Amino acid sequence: MKKLKLSSSDMVKAARARIEEVETADLIAMLENPNVVVVDIRDPRERQRTGFIPGSFHAPRGMIEFWVDPDSPYFKDIFGEDKKFVFHCASGWRSSLTVATLQDMGFEAAHLKEGFSTWEKQGGSVEFPEKKG
Repeated sequence: MKKLKLSSSDMVKAARARIEEVETADLIAMLENPNVVVVDIRDPRERQRTGFIPGSFHAPRGMIEFWVDPDSPYFKDIFGEDKKFVFHCASGWRSSLTVATLQDMGFEAAHLKEGFSTWEKQGGSVEFPEKKG
C-alpha cells in the first residue's frame, strides 16, 4: 500500500486549526437569526435517511466551489448575500475541508464542529423530506 504524504485526518486537523468552528448548541441558538444560513453539504441520501436542519440550504459537496464563485456559470444567488454561512456535514470532516477551501477562495464561512451527528441529541429540530410517490 502506498503511503500518502498527507492523510485525510491530517487535512481535517489543519483545516480546523484555521477556520471558525461553531458548537451545536450555538448554532441551535442562531437558527432564528435571518442573517445566518445553514448549508448542508451531505449527500441527498443522508438527508433522506437522517433528516435535515429546518431551513437549511442543501448544496452538494461536489458543487460547492462552483455555486459560491460569482464568476461560475453554476453560481447560486444565495451565496452572494451578506450573511453568515455555517456549513455542515455528518461529523464535521467534510465541512471543515469545504470551509477551508472556500476561505482560500476568499469566501468567509464557518462550520458546525461536530456536524449533524449531535444535532438532535442536543435539542436541534429535524425535518425529513416528503416521500415521493
